[in-house]
Amino acid sequence: MSQPQADRTRVVVARVGEIEPGATRKFLFVRNRQEIEAFALNRGGELHAYLNRCRHVPMTMDWVENQFFTEDGEFIMCATHGACYLPDTGECVEGPPRGKFLIRVPLTVVGDEVVAELPDEA
Repeated sequence: MSQPQADRTRVVVARVGEIEPGATRKFLFVRNRQEIEAFALNRGGELHAYLNRCRHVPMTMDWVENQFFTEDGEFIMCATHGACYLPDTGECVEGPPRGKFLIRVPLTVVGDEVVAELPDEA
């Protein structure tokens, strides 16, 4: 019989400099034995992170495993309905949830680690 997973609401996403510009990285939180998927991205040297959940229908957004950006790298795109979000703010600028925002995951740097904390609204 497997043991229930302990809550992990604070996780190390990467080491500083490990996520290259234009790249993304998925990671998992655990709350009440439920996995909550999120992703970090590097947009022009700045890291941002969001829950991997479209604001139109709460489904994961990557169109190929760990691929979130449109082909030109300008937007985060939901694979299900094609909604496009701005990488630096998470605002939907095209598609059904236009004007809504992805749920931001706060990131902090602790030593040489990038640490994500599960937001309350997750």
